[in-house]
Amino acid sequence: MKHYKQLTSELRYQIYGLKQAGLKRAEIAEEIGVNKSTITREFKRNQGRYMSTKLSH
Repeated sequence: MKHYKQLTSELRYQIYGLKQAGLKRAEIAEEIGVNKSTITREFKRNQGRYMSTKLSH
């Protein structure tokens, strides 16, 4: 049986930082240690949500 875990806020900031640095989804997934589909879902679910929150602090 597979075990699933939620992405932490810190990991989400790291993902978006790598995206801003110009890495592709597959490269981000490899760097973070998750499947590429996890990165794709994260971008679809939270478009701009975390970046706008981080920038406002």
